[in-house]
Amino acid sequence: MSTNFEKHFEETVEGSTLEQLRDILINKSGKSELANRFRALFNLKCVAEEFAKDPVAAKKAVDYISESFGDSSELLKHEVAYVLGQTKNMESCPVLREVTIDQNQQCMVRHEAAEALGALGDAGSLELLEKAAVEDPALEVRQTCELAAARIKWQHGTEREKEHLQKSLYSSIDPAPPLALQKEYKIEELKNILNDQSQPMFERYRAMFRLRDIDTDEACLALATGFNDPSALFKHEIAYVFGQMGNPVIVPHLVEVLARKEEAPMVRHEAAEALGSIATEDVLPVLKGYLNDDVDVVRESAIVALDMYEYENSTQLEYAPAA
Repeated sequence: MSTNFEKHFEETVEGSTLEQLRDILINKSGKSELANRFRALFNLKCVAEEFAKDPVAAKKAVDYISESFGDSSELLKHEVAYVLGQTKNMESCPVLREVTIDQNQQCMVRHEAAEALGALGDAGSLELLEKAAVEDPALEVRQTCELAAARIKWQHGTEREKEHLQKSLYSSIDPAPPLALQKEYKIEELKNILNDQSQPMFERYRAMFRLRDIDTDEACLALATGFNDPSALFKHEIAYVFGQMGNPVIVPHLVEVLARKEEAPMVRHEAAEALGSIATEDVLPVLKGYLNDDVDVVRESAIVALDMYEYENSTQLEYAPAA
């Protein structure tokens, strides 16, 4: 997985069948803790990824994961969409298309479903994405659909074959590839592209991931300037990238973003999870301070971030999920 957060929740739930994992994920008993539901999700992801080896079990895992789109938790459903996009399993596409255009789903969930279609490189979704990029009532969804369509076209285009890309330190399928290595960029140049709102979002994301892959304090601080952008989508991706990098230098910036009560929940939630991934001592009281936040997705993110913090700072690596 791409981040400490994801590695943590991917830890094997020993002795659980696919059906037991599904029951934990959908909280069939009504007693499953949120962190354990995340563990069940990432365990099912591992099975869904094995479609070449065991297509029947992989399809069943995709179906079981998809059942939780009927849940009330915006945070969980958003993570479900992300996971399906990371499986490389094209059986995920039909449900992700449905969720992308389902106006009864929360914006953050629909955005993540559209991004997942881009991660899967699903050319069959191009028409839907390009239509939603113009017509969807939610700006974050429109921007995501534009980005996902551009990624699909890049993946299936010929220009991709000419590009030399840095081998990523992360296993995530990103919303855009980093800018190619054929051109040497100074960090200031990348920062300018990152913050140039006249550029297509796809190009700005490419600068973002090139900065991530440089992976220095200077690159982190350049990325942090993106927190001044008007786009909630853009800012949420910056926070996600910081969770991947795990560099403590960025903690004050994430703390400031999390504290913005006027900020979009999708941004604040990602800042909380990034702090949980970084897991330095100073983030503990910060995260505890959001356990009663007025915004559900922020409060739930603080719960899973604290679970991550405890994992990172404990020698006890064994968990017992409740059914």
